[in-house]
Amino acid sequence: MAFRSVCIENGACFTYTEMVSAEALVRKNLKTETLMRRACNEEAYAVQIFGGEPEVMAQAAQIVLEKTHCECIDINCGCPVPKIIKTGAGSALTRDPDRLYKVVSAVVACSEVPVTVKIRSGWEQKQITWREAALAALEAGVSAITIHPRTKAQGYEGHSDWQIMAELAQLVKEKTGGKVPVFGSGDLFKPEDAVRMLEQTGVDAVMFARGAMGNPFIFRDTTSLLTTGSYEPVPPAVRIQTGFAELERLAAETSEQHACLEMRKRFHAYSKGIPNGGPLRAAIVHASSIKDYHDIFDIIVQTQS
Repeated sequence: MAFRSVCIENGACFTYTEMVSAEALVRKNLKTETLMRRACNEEAYAVQIFGGEPEVMAQAAQIVLEKTHCECIDINCGCPVPKIIKTGAGSALTRDPDRLYKVVSAVVACSEVPVTVKIRSGWEQKQITWREAALAALEAGVSAITIHPRTKAQGYEGHSDWQIMAELAQLVKEKTGGKVPVFGSGDLFKPEDAVRMLEQTGVDAVMFARGAMGNPFIFRDTTSLLTTGSYEPVPPAVRIQTGFAELERLAAETSEQHACLEMRKRFHAYSKGIPNGGPLRAAIVHASSIKDYHDIFDIIVQTQS
């Protein structure tokens, strides 16, 4: 929630929660419910759920609607993490189009809001199943499809195959007459990447993931590049101030200890572009309180504001 809020302040027009376990929701896990909370500035968002059992996913979807009043439910059919796959969820669904169809159909049947899915290109290079998965999702009634064109075996290594993305965009356009949009994800780390994806693949929109971690400015910069042809990089002081906004919101949402540990990697990204950043990043890995972060960065913010 804290991260999404700073993304919205920097131009994100639609956001998704992190993955929420359908099984945990049905078992009334309170910690899981906190993942679905709407940020104070979040006007429209999707709750992303995962699971491999149609009945459980349907129950979870009903809980999502009761607890959040979200604008969209997204089904993750792409996560490559072993603990997700072993439950029959994530990338396991892309490999099993029949089960994917049953899961999506069950959620669509009980949902009052649009249901979307995110898929991968397949299980491995010898088992590319994005086409079958997409057709199953369309038959089940999804309102949009996002593809990250890497296989489960790739994880986040190598490069995403944008040609597959282009083929999916064309396939869905032919099947639906353009009524179901396709979103592209994968290897989007700067605004120019987003422009290239839109131009080269024909997708309707792009979804930033890792590229926005510690860099929520990528949304405003991309919008500026698309609408005006250029963008102005955010100055270091503003980057650090945004990092503190995320840190403080995360601490309020969870705890100071958790937030400070979680934000170490983020502050590495927020401090990008600051001269002599090496010593700063060496200090970040030892920060364990909000005061520690202020001791590291306050002088920089004061001198560069």
